[in-house]
Order: sequence, then C-alpha cells, then structure tokens
Amino acid sequence: MGRLAINGGEPSRKKPFPQWPVYDDREVELLNEVLSSRVWGIGGKKVREFEEKFARYQQAKYGVAVTSGTTGLEVALRAADIKAGDEVIMPAYTFIASATATFQVNALPVFADIDSETYTLDPKSVEEAVTEKTKAIMPVHIAGCPANMDSTMRIAERNDLIVVEDACQAWGAEWRGRRVGAIGDMGAFSFQSSKNITTGEGGIIVTNDRQLYELCWSYHNCGRIVEGAWYQHELLGFNYRMTEFQAAVLLAQLQRLDTQTAVRDKNALYLSRELSKIGGVEPLRRTEDMTRHAYHLYIFKFRKEEFEGLPRSKFIEALRAEGIPCSAGYTPLHRQEAMLKLAQDPLFRQLYGNKADYSKVKLPVTERACNDEGVWFYQYMLLGTEEDMDDIVNAITKIKENAEELLK
Repeated sequence: MGRLAINGGEPSRKKPFPQWPVYDDREVELLNEVLSSRVWGIGGKKVREFEEKFARYQQAKYGVAVTSGTTGLEVALRAADIKAGDEVIMPAYTFIASATATFQVNALPVFADIDSETYTLDPKSVEEAVTEKTKAIMPVHIAGCPANMDSTMRIAERNDLIVVEDACQAWGAEWRGRRVGAIGDMGAFSFQSSKNITTGEGGIIVTNDRQLYELCWSYHNCGRIVEGAWYQHELLGFNYRMTEFQAAVLLAQLQRLDTQTAVRDKNALYLSRELSKIGGVEPLRRTEDMTRHAYHLYIFKFRKEEFEGLPRSKFIEALRAEGIPCSAGYTPLHRQEAMLKLAQDPLFRQLYGNKADYSKVKLPVTERACNDEGVWFYQYMLLGTEEDMDDIVNAITKIKENAEELLK
C-alpha cells in the first residue's frame, strides 16, 4: 500500500468527509418565521412544539427544553431532590458534564467501572458502589450506545434509587425496543454543535412522570409553576430556557434525524465487519438488546501488541496523516485535575470524607479504555458512503502493514 503518509508517502484519503452541521431551506424558513413573529423567547410556539415532538420521538410523555445537556442533567437531579450528602453513581468514561451537574446540586459523583466490551456502565460495579448515601444512578448512553437499562432499573428498584439517564449522545437510541431517556425516571439530551441533532447549544429533559415534569419546568423557568401566575415563584429556580430560534432549527433538524441515523447505522455495521478482519482492531460490542444505536461516535479498541507494540498515540497520529480524523477520546473523570480540586473542597470533605478523594479511585477497565485502547471516529464521518468507510479500513490496514516503520 506504499509508504505511510506520516513519513512522506501519499495519504490514503485526500478528500474531506461530509460537512457538519447539515442544513437546508427548512431551517431558513423556520428561522424566518420566528424572526418575523417578533416573539423570540417567552410566548412563542416553537419551543413548545419541539418539546412535544421530541418527547414523542423518544416515547416520553413530557419534555422540557433547556439551555444545554449539562443544565438538563442538573435540573433533573434537582427535580429528583438530589442534594448535599447524596451520592450519584455514574461512569468515569463520560464528558465532565455528568459530574459537574452533580456537583451543582452539591451531591457527590461516585464512579463505577464500565463493561470492557461496550464501554457503558458495568452493572456489577454499580452494585458494588451502592451505599446508604446513594440516591441516584446516572447511566450514560455513551457514543449513542444504550447502557444496560434492565440491570440498571433492577438495581434502582432494589435500592429505591432514582435513575437519571445521561442520553446527551443518544437521540433515538433504543434498549430492547424502548427509546432511551424515559426508561428511567428522567433523561437529558444535548444539542451542542457536534451532536447528531444540533442547534449550536441546547438540551431537553424527557420523562413520563407528571410531577417530575412540573418540577423540571419550574426549575428551568425561574421557579414559576405550570399554569401559575407570572410572578408566582414557589421554587428557587433558574433561567435555563431555550430560545425560539434554537427550537426552530431543531424542528428542522428533527425531520432528517431518522434518515441520517439509518445512514450512520448502515455505515457503522459495514465498518465493524471490515475492521473485524484486521487483527488488533476490535469494534465495541453491539448486543441484541441494543435495538438502535445512535452512533454519535464510532469507537473501537486498538491492540498495540498486534501492531508490533505501536503506541496508540503514534497509531492515531499516523491515521490522521492518512486523512482519517480520529481521537483517543476521554481522560478518566476521576483523573481530571478539575475533579481532584473540587473533591478537596472543605464542604465535600466534611460531607463525604475520603470518598471525595478521587486520587484513590481505581477503575481498571475505564483507565485502559482511556489510556491505551479506545479510538474514536466522529458521527459526521458515518454520513459518507461505503467507499468512505473503505478509506478508513485501507488506512488502518496500511498502518498495520508498515507498523515497524513507526517504531524506528
């Protein structure tokens, strides 16, 4: 296949992958409707329309649109009455928002390990993390892959725990035919720039529980109550409202989400088949229970021992040089400097003692995924063609065949 691009050879791919975000005249038309209405925020119709349509899309009864997935998680935790002294179990293989939303309500993130084949929460590790202070579990549907919700709900029921799903990467994903987000008590989704349905920023909470819906609505809208007076504030809430412009874009984006999801799914399945033929490249497992995967990310495990001992960092550098965008992904949350500093706060030390010291936490599967194994491709790459997927496969094959070059 020739000399590696990182060493001066021709790259495997010279053209770009599909651009993101995707838009057309639908966004323009809906944005102009909001502009000409002169109602750009409170009192408009687009936010409510989007809340209803997205909740229905996720097979939920209620939706509350908010400023981000992060604030969605925070509001959901507040609605669940999670507060100082409480513990929330979650993976450390996730974006920091899962933890910061928990810190915002003065509760403590407690990290459980992930399953080595799916990178979602390992139910056995969750069981081991439950204490008398545990009040909630936050399963993360990482990369759009649904976490094991059967096991999560069983653990929650046995221990009388709230389940807040971090579905910020999982629009339309399904566990055994049920859309994620409202399988638990509540779930939060993100519409940030990189997401599969985007309005730049924004988020939504979904639930099937009327009381939790009203609490979420109140917390996101300055403590007002549903159908209450304008200056009737019964909670200490916040202004986490979505704008009409954001909702207009999302209404247009939602119309093409199923079509795009089908393309991503088809390409991801093809890519998995082809990559599985290359020794040392192992796609994450997709079980029969994962009846729909959103593929915000495509993740595979890199086995350096089958690449002549090539470090993952050098593999990624070489793959990028071949024209294939990729990333090593997350740093484990329990190793993030911000987390280590926050956990040393006197309030948290007083409330949680040594549990607030994340430097002592050991999560071997998470650490291996972050430090040695995991390699990410981005969702927009999966909107390409089968030939685009072949370019990825050919680039990895080329690197493997020339791995010794990179070790000199």
